[in-house]
Amino acid sequence: MDAFAAVNADKWSRLHELSGKGRLTGAEADELLALYQSTSSHLSLIRSIAPESGLSASLSATLAQARTRFTGARTNPMADLARFFVAALPAAFYRLTWLTLACGAAFIVVGSAYALWIGTSPEALRAVGSEAALRQYVEEDFIDYYSENPAASFAGAVWTNNAWISAQAVALGITGIWVPMILFSNAQGVGVAAGVFAAAGKQDVFFSYILPHGLMELTAVFVACAAGLRIFWAMVSPGPRTRGRAVAEEGRSLITVALGLVLVLFASGLVEGFVTPSPLPVWAKITIGAAVLALYWAYVLVWGRRAYQAGERGDLRREDAGYTEIAA
Repeated sequence: MDAFAAVNADKWSRLHELSGKGRLTGAEADELLALYQSTSSHLSLIRSIAPESGLSASLSATLAQARTRFTGARTNPMADLARFFVAALPAAFYRLTWLTLACGAAFIVVGSAYALWIGTSPEALRAVGSEAALRQYVEEDFIDYYSENPAASFAGAVWTNNAWISAQAVALGITGIWVPMILFSNAQGVGVAAGVFAAAGKQDVFFSYILPHGLMELTAVFVACAAGLRIFWAMVSPGPRTRGRAVAEEGRSLITVALGLVLVLFASGLVEGFVTPSPLPVWAKITIGAAVLALYWAYVLVWGRRAYQAGERGDLRREDAGYTEIAA
């Protein structure tokens, strides 16, 4: 082993030198590849005799460094992070624009129908609860909900809950049932609450507490539902792709949406925890909520549209997504 190492030490040293060099000439690149191949053979021979030796470990490290030079290294994590926020995420949101608006319209129709029904029908109102219970809900419980806990812990709890709902909408959207169920149940809940306040003549109180955070929060839920429906439709109508490939591509790009919604809902949770129960004037609170929503749509419609037109879809890079087979 000592004689073998003495004979080849210069080659190994040269391989290590070229592996760490900043720029290589054409001749040096050829030399690097030749030395890599010969050193790989040397390592195989050494491992057959002394697999756990220090020399074996040293050559393995040198070969790994050399391999990075001619196979290429992965992109810088900061570059990947920048691509996620500048291209992948806004493009993934942009693809869902019309479907998001459709989910929002369906929510408004169902919620308005329930609010009108509860607010104008004494029988329906009595079915919701007793007069004393409804009075306590309108005058105390609804308002106290936003201030009975410290703002920071309340914002964290709201963020966690809404992120979980959105993740379910994306992950279980392929069933075709979960998304309509989420939309309907949430629209029903908001509509019934609005109807109870309308029957008491306090619609202004209801909207003063719902709108500041609800504008962004409900939009995030609509985006999550749109993502789930997109996966479902990829399975139903894959187009020119195989069904498995269509679901895989849509699933990867829409998991990007789920990750982005965690950040969107974090902003919404901050508004709900700190702005909604604050002593600010109602117009100021609603303005803050509307500004957060405007920033989201500006991000989607400006950056998202630009990234989408450049070919970005929110999926993984081609080298990360893997190969796809050609199918008729």
